[in-house]
Amino acid sequence: MSRQETLSRKPIDELLPVTAVLDETGMSRAASYRWRTRRRGPVTHRFPNGHLRVRRGDLDAFLDDMEVA
Repeated sequence: MSRQETLSRKPIDELLPVTAVLDETGMSRAASYRWRTRRRGPVTHRFPNGHLRVRRGDLDAFLDDMEVA
């Protein structure tokens, strides 16, 4: 594998910003924060700069659970 191919590949379990999660789920920002405080939404990770991120795997698991319910 060339260096360019290695650099252009996205990690399998990438960290998504909250805006990307909101776009994908169609959820409002207020609803996502309510779910997060009630620990019902996907697991979020806070960085030292205050930004929140969601792992792709956690979001997929959350969406799968929502389909079953």
